[in-house]
Amino acid sequence: MNKKVVVIGGGPAGMAAAGKLQEFGHDVVLIEKKAEVGGHLNKWYKVFPDFTDAAEIIANLKQGLGKTRIVNNATVTRIKGMAPNFKVTTSTGEEIDAAAILVATGFKHFDAAFKEEYGYGIYDNCITSVELDAMLKAQSVKTRSGKAPKKVAMVHCVGSRDEKVNNNYCSRVCCTNAIKVGIEIKQQNPDCEIYCLYMDIRVFGRGYEELYRTSQEKYGVQFIRGRLSEAGEKNDGSLLLRLEDTLTAKPMRLTVDLLVLMVGMEGNAELAEVAGLSVGCDRFYTTAHQQYSNNASAREGIFLAGTATGPKAIVESITDGRSAAAEIAAFLAINKAIFASSINEQLHLTKV
Repeated sequence: MNKKVVVIGGGPAGMAAAGKLQEFGHDVVLIEKKAEVGGHLNKWYKVFPDFTDAAEIIANLKQGLGKTRIVNNATVTRIKGMAPNFKVTTSTGEEIDAAAILVATGFKHFDAAFKEEYGYGIYDNCITSVELDAMLKAQSVKTRSGKAPKKVAMVHCVGSRDEKVNNNYCSRVCCTNAIKVGIEIKQQNPDCEIYCLYMDIRVFGRGYEELYRTSQEKYGVQFIRGRLSEAGEKNDGSLLLRLEDTLTAKPMRLTVDLLVLMVGMEGNAELAEVAGLSVGCDRFYTTAHQQYSNNASAREGIFLAGTATGPKAIVESITDGRSAAAEIAAFLAINKAIFASSINEQLHLTKV
């Protein structure tokens, strides 16, 4: 029986799964639409809560890939057949036989331009958390005019928990990421004042609450429970923020040099039709069962991992990828036993 597994998506979950499947003795083909594996990690600086360099995580996952065959700059255009006899066609025209498939295609960042009241794409000094991370990585957090900002405000939950953009869910990582980058800005620019404008602080993981406290006690990051109603640009390029402090129910005005929108995650369901997968009301892929079969899809032999099924932190995506690898290995072992039993039965009938 064919032991080859096709992994679609070369982010943290896909790489972790491919590495583990290699250890289990399976041939793995990893298909990645970009020129390099790593996913969003390639653009990031450090990862919470321990400030591990994103490049270090990528290097570690790459090292574990072993003999995995990587197909870059390619997407999957067709999946025919059924387990354990899938035929996967790529955008390059290649056909790959596979006994099982893992979809680990990750997420998309919310397009901040949909929140026009915040001024993204209109005001020079309104940026996203993705752009801020690139600045931190380059050790150069600057305004558009090239000056080090004296005041920075970060708006939580941009594109998450928002009925107006049809994203009712929490993206789970934005609060902790805002805390982390607030600390990083202070480390690079100690005189800068940092303001976090939040709905609720949701820091749920190990070490996250400690990071939240450290940001306030050691670095002086200020947290304002408030709703930003609109941002306006002043003549000097700074931004005047109008918001409501929801703890005191009073309006506030805050002038900052840089406004950072902490954009949430959105589902990446581009393979739904090709792979015959279903999506939930949140537009992430649905699993066979949310409690006890969370790596399997409703289509036998096709598995899911990472943020393809919902928002996750990096460590969760890596763990989920390895969990999916174990599920696939078990699935293939069962099918191998069934296949061997079927062959033996046919041989017995032939002899008779």
